Amino acid sequence: MDISGSASPLLILSLNLLGTFVFGLSGGLAAVRANLDLFGVVVLATVVAMTGGIVRDVLIGTPPATFRDWRYLVAAAAAGLVCFFGGHLLERAESSVTIFDALGLGLVAVTGASKALQFGLGPIQAIILGAVTGIGGGMLRDVLLREVPAVLREGLYAVPALLGAAVVVVAHRVGSTSAVFTVLGALVCIVVRLIGWKYQVNAPTPRRR
Repeated sequence: MDISGSASPLLILSLNLLGTFVFGLSGGLAAVRANLDLFGVVVLATVVAMTGGIVRDVLIGTPPATFRDWRYLVAAAAAGLVCFFGGHLLERAESSVTIFDALGLGLVAVTGASKALQFGLGPIQAIILGAVTGIGGGMLRDVLLREVPAVLREGLYAVPALLGAAVVVVAHRVGSTSAVFTVLGALVCIVVRLIGWKYQVNAPTPRRR
């Protein structure tokens, strides 16, 4: 497997675990707000945290890393426990779910694109897979809580993930192995997502009579 021009495995693992934990926080806090019990909070946090990675690996055609590495499950479950016992502190910030979701989106989008490149996928496929990896957890969270997924009602949700993944892919195409571009891609995604949320920037919607 050719991994030339991609970020180091240690960096990708670190970002994956961090993204898993942060996405778990967004799922756990959403569960707390929905008044779920301890089991429900941990389950929702775990499902949301691991969905993106599972979708990514299944589409690539490799056994999901979340099933082969116990650290992913620990990170996701830990996020759920943090939310259950400390959710009242995190909820003081009304935007806490959105902020954690944006952080998870950026981290997972760049690792999804990086892993796609490691397995020899083309640049367009890698960008799409990075975005799909990023939005998967948030979509499932909203569906389980009977809400319209944010990606279908907010224009700057999938777009930031595409931009973050594109930074990684472009760096790979020009032959850069620097981890700076992986971090930069995550930051681009996070910043664009938060700007879109703060200023309510959305894609055009159909006119209604």
